[in-house]
Order: sequence, then C-alpha cells, then structure tokens
Amino acid sequence: NTPASALFHQILMAAPAASSSKPKRNYDVFLSFRGTDIRNNFVSHLYTALDQHGLFTYIDNEELKKGQKISLALMKAIEESHVAIIVFSENYASSPWCLEEMAKIMECKARNDLVVFPVFYKVEPREVRGGRESYGRAMVKHEYNFGKDSEKVKRWKEALFDAGSLSGWGLNDG
Repeated sequence: NTPASALFHQILMAAPAASSSKPKRNYDVFLSFRGTDIRNNFVSHLYTALDQHGLFTYIDNEELKKGQKISLALMKAIEESHVAIIVFSENYASSPWCLEEMAKIMECKARNDLVVFPVFYKVEPREVRGGRESYGRAMVKHEYNFGKDSEKVKRWKEALFDAGSLSGWGLNDG
C-alpha cells in the first residue's frame, strides 16, 4: 500500500461523503499545485485516476501570467468543491497565485467544511509549516516584494502553517 494509493483511497471516501452532506457543488475535487514542478507527472496521473473513478476534478490548465490577479472563476471553483488537494512541491511557495489559492482553500476549510488533503511532494511538512528551505526563501522574496508587514504575506504564512500542520501524504518519488 503506497502513500499515493492511501491518498487516493482517502479522496474516494471523502468526496461522496462530502457531497451527501453539503449543498450542490460543481466539483468533487480541486487540485492546487505549482504547474512548473509537477504538472506532467504526478498531477496528471492523479487527475486521470480521479477522472476514471468518476470524480469531477478542477485542474487549472492555464499557466498563470506574471502580475495577473487570481481569477474570480478560480476562487469560485475552490468554493464549489467538496475536496481540495494541495500538492506542496519545492517551488509551490514561490508563486503568489499558488499561495492565494492555498489561503482561499484554508479559508473555505474553516468556513465551509471543505475537506483538505495536503500532499508533500519531495518536501517535508516542517518546511511548509516553518518556512524552511525553499519555502523560507520564497517568503523572504514575497516580503521584499509586498512589504515586510504585508497583510497578504502574513495571511499566506498563517495558511502555510495551518495547511502544513494537517495530516497528509509524503511522496518522494517521481
């Protein structure tokens, strides 16, 4: 029983349970990931497996343009999902888009009982929680770009801590 199959089993169990206890939602699963890191391997395999099991999954196929604001459609897709999978990878925190998505996911978890499954893909949960390694470097860069006391960066750090503290799956193979 691999970590990937254990994750998949949990998702299959959560999505139908979530859908029976909530108002109608548009998506069973929302995938949050840094495309440049893992779009063509882990995420594409996960998406295919979810789809083959009849789970309607939101996956953003557009590489987000630098400087663009996160779209309202993307925020709405998060709100309209039963389950969110956040795939933390080495460069996830370098993307303001990913951080906005993740903060929205954690907000919906607190507000709407969104079920959240973190996957730690070649990173340790403590890196995500504690701002270590690539996550620490990314947050320093965001503080430089948005200001050391930026509310946005504070919100991202809190959401990273909360998401990194959830029970999740570590995947260290390709």
